[in-house]
Amino acid sequence: MRKASVLFIFGFISSVSVAQNVASISGKSISTKEFMWTYKKSHNGNANVDYNSLQAYLNLYINFKLKVLDAREMDFDKNPIFQEEVKTYENALTAHKKAGNTGKDHDYLVNEYREGVLMFNVSELKIWNKAQDDEKALSNFYLKNQQHYEKSLDEIKGQVIADYQQSLEENWLNSLKQKYQVKINDNELKKLAKQ
Repeated sequence: MRKASVLFIFGFISSVSVAQNVASISGKSISTKEFMWTYKKSHNGNANVDYNSLQAYLNLYINFKLKVLDAREMDFDKNPIFQEEVKTYENALTAHKKAGNTGKDHDYLVNEYREGVLMFNVSELKIWNKAQDDEKALSNFYLKNQQHYEKSLDEIKGQVIADYQQSLEENWLNSLKQKYQVKINDNELKKLAKQ
């Protein structure tokens, strides 16, 4: 009898800890609190949402986290300029305690800034600079997709660059999703949608 109750309690604790995460990437959890904090922040504090809105936002958030993970794997977070930038932001945030950014809010803000800079830096390297600087690759992209364009590359270069950037990003995200295992806790999303 004692063994069964221990197993029940362990099972209950395991299900509670899993239920507090909306997703995981290669075993690293994305907590419900972090996700909802970010969601509310980007939706003017509104947390009354339907399941489809939460799911769409979670997909974007996972893409963001995958890019950050890629930046960390490339040691972008070890760059002294990056570390100094984050430290400066954290010091400025600490100096403005009047704004009410203490405790978890403070931690989330610093992490959001840190990850945002990492995502920006890796995106600049893998997408934006590549699309702007590699004329041959851009020309090849245009020729491969010429049926979608009615004008010459010179006339619509801005549009072709934007399309090429989108293509680079989609390919990058697909490779990241193959490299890192992504699991979504659909039950937790459904619970959040009901609240």
